[in-house]
Amino acid sequence: MQPLSRPLASHAPMPFAVFVIFCAMLMALNAVATDVMLPALPQIGDDLGAPSPNDRQAVITAYLAGFGLGQFFMGALSDRFGRKPVLIAGLVGYVAGAALCAVAWDFPLFLGARAAQGFGAAAPRVIVTALVRDCYAGRRMAQVTSFAMMAFMAAPVLAPSIGQAVMIVATWDAIFWGLGGYGVLTLLIAVFALPETLAREWRRPITLRGLGQSAGMVLGSRQTVGYAIASGVFFGALFGFIASAQQILAELYGLGVWFPVVFGAVAAGIALAAFINALLVGRFGMRALSHGAVFLFTAISGALATLAATQHPPLEVFLAMLWGAMMLVGLVFANFNALAMEPQGRAAGVASSFIGGFTTLIGATIGFFIGRAYDGTVLPLALGYFACGAAALVVLLITEKGRLFSLAPSPG
Repeated sequence: MQPLSRPLASHAPMPFAVFVIFCAMLMALNAVATDVMLPALPQIGDDLGAPSPNDRQAVITAYLAGFGLGQFFMGALSDRFGRKPVLIAGLVGYVAGAALCAVAWDFPLFLGARAAQGFGAAAPRVIVTALVRDCYAGRRMAQVTSFAMMAFMAAPVLAPSIGQAVMIVATWDAIFWGLGGYGVLTLLIAVFALPETLAREWRRPITLRGLGQSAGMVLGSRQTVGYAIASGVFFGALFGFIASAQQILAELYGLGVWFPVVFGAVAAGIALAAFINALLVGRFGMRALSHGAVFLFTAISGALATLAATQHPPLEVFLAMLWGAMMLVGLVFANFNALAMEPQGRAAGVASSFIGGFTTLIGATIGFFIGRAYDGTVLPLALGYFACGAAALVVLLITEKGRLFSLAPSPG
């Protein structure tokens, strides 16, 4: 007879501080790979023959597509074969993808390498959560997760500035050699210092019946599916900004080398809001905070779209409204993810993979179309923001059966 609860595994001989730092490195791996090359997009497009300036945005979208697709597989594979081998395989793919990006001789090959890099990055994104869950519970688990999330939040603030600094002294391929080196460092730590944290008796075989039962539990939950869709739609606004940020801030508004600083300030707003959310969610609840944030985000986006339709917004006005909208984004994602996972105690691994992959792919697709619509003005971005906010509100109304801002779920 199996025990009622899984015994916590140990990460010895890795000390607690080293384990936390390693988890933070894994979390930052994906965020850095998404944003560090933003200042280099014009040079990448010119050197590799991108058909148009808007096609450069595929550098971001291809990575996100591979990242989203990979998450569907990593959870089940790590439950079957253990955390360490799947993590190592993912890191090898990440490093190989980065190296192929650095030596690519044309744009299609480069995009394929970016997709492969993103697919590999899905392993550390999924497995770092499993590592923490294997080793800790309760407040200690929350503490480790918080430390790791700090690195995830800080990476987008610093990454574009790192990319800009590299471009001052080297060419764009050095950015990808740097990403490969970062991947090699984490790979070496995983091979030589990280123990396997999933005991053999807790490994689960991959069967069609088991996967079908888990998928049925995930897809059969109105709350899980609804908040996964709403999160994906809202992700579209964030990815649309990331895809077109270099063109809007560096080129349209002429920020040039100051682009990474401004981009970092916007990313810092999201991180600040996530911290504020952690302080307020216990008092006001996940639904009240996230629903209110989506409503305000839609209102600000509608105001920006109205302004952009009549005139070119001054830089200070655009940045103020953009920063306000992005602050609200920080109040949404953690709450939406928690609400989607809430009913999935018995299928947490599959649910985590499904939600992560599903939301990333939806967001990447919407972000791709928002970015491709760029026409030398901020109107497409503002309209895309408004459409994402409005669509998320509709999904929330359906999911909660018309009851928004409540502390408790809708009945039924």
